[in-house]
Amino acid sequence: MKNSPPFTPTHSYPVRTYNTVIAGSGAAGINCAVHLCEFMRDKGISDPEKRIAVVTGGLGLGASRMSGSDKQTYYKLNTAATGSDSAAEFAHTLTAAGCCHGDLAVAEAACSAREFYHLVQAGVPFPHDHLGGFFGYKTDHDPRGRATSAGPKTSRFMCERLQEQLNRYKVPVFDNMEVAELISTGQGRDRRTIGLAAIDKNERADERPIVNVFLCRNLVLAAGGPGELYETSVYPRRQWGIHGIALKAGLIAENLTESQFGLASTKFRWNVSGTYMQAIPRVFSAGPEGGQHDFLDGFFGSKGRLASAIFLKGYQWPFDPQKIAGGGSSLIDILVSNETGRGRRVFLDFLNNPAKSRFDVDSLDPEAAAYIKAAGAVKTLPIERLAYMNQPAVDIYKENGIDLYREPLEIAVCAQHNNGGFAVDTWWRSNVPGVFVIGEMAGTHGVKRPGGSALNAGQVGGLRAAEYIANTSDLETPDYSKQKTAVDGQVGALLADLARKGNIDPKEAIWQTKHRMTTAAAHIRSLETARNALGETVGLYRRITAEGFRKGPGIRAVDAVRAGHLALAGAAYLKAIVELLEAGGGSRGSYIVLSESGVGIHHNVKDETSRKPLRFRPENKTLRNSILQLWYDPAQPHLFSCRTVAPRRAEIPGESFEIAWKRFRDGTIFR
Repeated sequence: MKNSPPFTPTHSYPVRTYNTVIAGSGAAGINCAVHLCEFMRDKGISDPEKRIAVVTGGLGLGASRMSGSDKQTYYKLNTAATGSDSAAEFAHTLTAAGCCHGDLAVAEAACSAREFYHLVQAGVPFPHDHLGGFFGYKTDHDPRGRATSAGPKTSRFMCERLQEQLNRYKVPVFDNMEVAELISTGQGRDRRTIGLAAIDKNERADERPIVNVFLCRNLVLAAGGPGELYETSVYPRRQWGIHGIALKAGLIAENLTESQFGLASTKFRWNVSGTYMQAIPRVFSAGPEGGQHDFLDGFFGSKGRLASAIFLKGYQWPFDPQKIAGGGSSLIDILVSNETGRGRRVFLDFLNNPAKSRFDVDSLDPEAAAYIKAAGAVKTLPIERLAYMNQPAVDIYKENGIDLYREPLEIAVCAQHNNGGFAVDTWWRSNVPGVFVIGEMAGTHGVKRPGGSALNAGQVGGLRAAEYIANTSDLETPDYSKQKTAVDGQVGALLADLARKGNIDPKEAIWQTKHRMTTAAAHIRSLETARNALGETVGLYRRITAEGFRKGPGIRAVDAVRAGHLALAGAAYLKAIVELLEAGGGSRGSYIVLSESGVGIHHNVKDETSRKPLRFRPENKTLRNSILQLWYDPAQPHLFSCRTVAPRRAEIPGESFEIAWKRFRDGTIFR
């Protein structure tokens, strides 16, 4: 291994140089690091730990380690003994709702079994039968029973087992590092990102921020979705993401309009999908004055239909405009958000049946009745049904201070996942040379996705990026001594920016962005509201760049960094939403678009201002054939430029074995 010349910056800050730096320590990022170590070892490199580093804002934080549901799903090719499947069929499912690149869907399908068994080998306890077969079940938007689970903590198990592998490789993990800037050299087409600057989160408010610089040949962004972008969110607290930072560095985003929303608990942030709803709990609301209201009663025609809709909410968990009509399960989401919009709190009560009625399994729709009977869960109370079908789903709340045997569970309709993100090719390369994007930051999903496909996509993205780096890149540590002036200038500008004394309170700016996103960019949208929110968020970002932030007790540099990049990310999401709605976009994926001339939700669901029945615009299905791209352009009035591109086709390789083998041996597959 070559020794790099010492890097001596003008400002006092440490600089570390690696071949590859991975920003983020969730399941995708750690998996990428593990695979890169494996590939380097295969190539005879004995010290991958000197060439790879992980930089993270919190090793124990993030959606992979802190999020889940009743039995958190991993989606893969069907591996059941009686099942049949193919990459082509899997890809068809991923692309069925449109706005999804076919070649990425095929790659996620083709590599899903490889990554699933990689996790099995790592020790993730996915269940199998006595002959070793890994059985599965159906999840939302899944036609073939491809889903499996290791329980409520599936992604946490993935992180822990992969972390154990990474520890054996002795790869350094720099913890408590808040990414503040991507470091670039060159201009225009010659621009290249060569690393990042991060602030040590251990700083005190009265200290000058401690900046650490990590330079590299390959930068992998795996920092997750911007969970704190929304005020009402099931993402774990402090899941900030770095979308604004990546946009400012020139990365192109895709499908930022397509986020996913669903019912989740709010005290302990957890998705109440699957068994939580299939246990058919009572749903009620309570106001500040006290008293309980069974607000769903009267919207579904009968007690049996109400109970069936609650049951269906289990595996039709994401909010879906196509499941509202006729008392569909997503009408529940609308009614829940109406209650919370009035200032009332909504709860699941596992100690009582819906509307406190007697449970009658034969009053349920055939699908729900058959499921409950087959599971052996014909019990008197929801808590008994839940515990019988899935005791770990009860235990996870007890571990977090909520006893479902004693108290109701407060819920809301929450932001849960970003289907959009940054544009990548089939090796998960971004448009910026040297930068890869994996996990939830990569915009690979399109309008809808089967539950659990995000976990698979993160693993496959990490594999593909690592394989490309190992087979096409110079694996030595680069020499950036000639770039020290450029690097020093960018870090100096960052420090100067953070030192400015303005009048904006960063914590107030963060709240404003989050509040606008929940009001205008969540599961209920309108063009007028989105336009207003866009103008206000762009105005906030321009004020931030012009004035800077207030200094004082309790305000740290990381607060300023977060407020700035969150405002820019909010502007990007809102710009994409406005652009799509102005092009005639309607209700699709996990949101509705309000329209006075649209489809009625229910005659008793009314606009709070006009008191007219609430209506929404149907999906414009022609727009499934285009993907909205967006990139930072500060010269534009709203900071971003947009264009639409056609989804790339699903290419199913059809070469003979000999030709495919030759292309693999000579490296043509990487070109």
